[in-house]
Amino acid sequence: MTDLDDLPVAGTAVLLRPTPEGFAVLLMRRPDRGSFAGAWVFPGGKVEPSDRREGADESDDARRAAVRETAEEVGLIISDPVLLSRWQPPVEAPIRIRTWFFLASAPDDEPRFSVDEVVDVVWLSPAEALSRHATGEWTLFPPTWVTLHQLGRFSSVDAVLASGGVAQHFSTRVVETPQGRDFEWDGVRLRTGSLPWTIDES
Repeated sequence: MTDLDDLPVAGTAVLLRPTPEGFAVLLMRRPDRGSFAGAWVFPGGKVEPSDRREGADESDDARRAAVRETAEEVGLIISDPVLLSRWQPPVEAPIRIRTWFFLASAPDDEPRFSVDEVVDVVWLSPAEALSRHATGEWTLFPPTWVTLHQLGRFSSVDAVLASGGVAQHFSTRVVETPQGRDFEWDGVRLRTGSLPWTIDES
């Protein structure tokens, strides 16, 4: 299989809101069933026929899906999300979906989440989200963890949005080690054998 496997496609929205300390990110917890059961994730979902446009790039279809899913899942309307990253799943994944992540400044409205798809919604800093995962209070999947790790380098919403514009592509490889399972991308390895997770970047 290649990096251009014919896979289902999804769009995810990383919503940002200014705070006195810097900025917060919206995360929502999935029900204890279905995809990402019990995990904290960003709003998003698969591209549907209504998201597709003839002749459009895959990323544009995924952007429309991210906007639509954000409205459906947490009741927030976003516009002009900025391309952040593309995640190609490892061949070992039981369900393989190529997912595009987008950054967006959140509106002032409060979330109104769909109880069928979302258990809870919170705004908090990337550092706090990572801390909750490290203590075992939360479950994060690698794309969410890595995205939060990257966002932690910035001090404001404006700084995060200014860094976007070109997608970083992550083609995930699973590496089994004596300490457990690692996830590897070009120049990056996420060590997940124990908590807290650590990331090595070359």
